[in-house]
Amino acid sequence: MQTTFTIPTRGQGLYEFTRDVAAWVQDCGRDEGLLTLFVRHTSCSLLIQENADPEVQTDLRAFFHRLVPPSTDPTMSYLTHTYEGPDDMPAHIKAALLPISLSFPVLDGRMRLGIWQGIYLFEHRSAPHRREVAAHLG
Repeated sequence: MQTTFTIPTRGQGLYEFTRDVAAWVQDCGRDEGLLTLFVRHTSCSLLIQENADPEVQTDLRAFFHRLVPPSTDPTMSYLTHTYEGPDDMPAHIKAALLPISLSFPVLDGRMRLGIWQGIYLFEHRSAPHRREVAAHLG
């Protein structure tokens, strides 16, 4: 079973799409298997992260902004890939540091996520995008 999830973003941040994936898994009618998600872009990432307290998302965005600031920051003056904007190369670096695919078990027709775990697309670009996440349930 395969599908593609399209996630519209409004700029940098975490976008949860757990419910969409859970509904698709249930509709597949498979009792068990391994679900793999793969983001089809080079400037965003996938995360399984806490979905109970929005401060977690705020802190993650702040941490990665501090770790990899825009190319206009003096500490990033060594970057050469800058013609697509000050957020582009830093977005590629963040995507290189974070996962672009996730795999987790499905049992009894449901994803085996923990109670506070959600599936997020982590958008690293400032402009809105339409991101695609390929899903395979095997």
